[in-house]
Amino acid sequence: MQVMVRVNGVLVQKVGVARLPLTVADGATVADVLGMLVAQHPQVAAEVARAVPVVAGVHVETTAVLLPNQEVALLLPVAGG
Repeated sequence: MQVMVRVNGVLVQKVGVARLPLTVADGATVADVLGMLVAQHPQVAAEVARAVPVVAGVHVETTAVLLPNQEVALLLPVAGG
């Protein structure tokens, strides 16, 4: 099935695009998608490890099962003030 991964900030700079289509197995989890993203772009491993995944506007656990054509947005924690 096809899913979309949306990244921002430093991830866009490292990956080169803001949205990446990925083909994953039916029943894939957010963790599966993150693993595939890191396998294809190892330079983002540290950021992906601390990113907060969001699906349909809701923060989800990495165990969440995805449906076809869903988008997983990766939000990076921000520090400062």
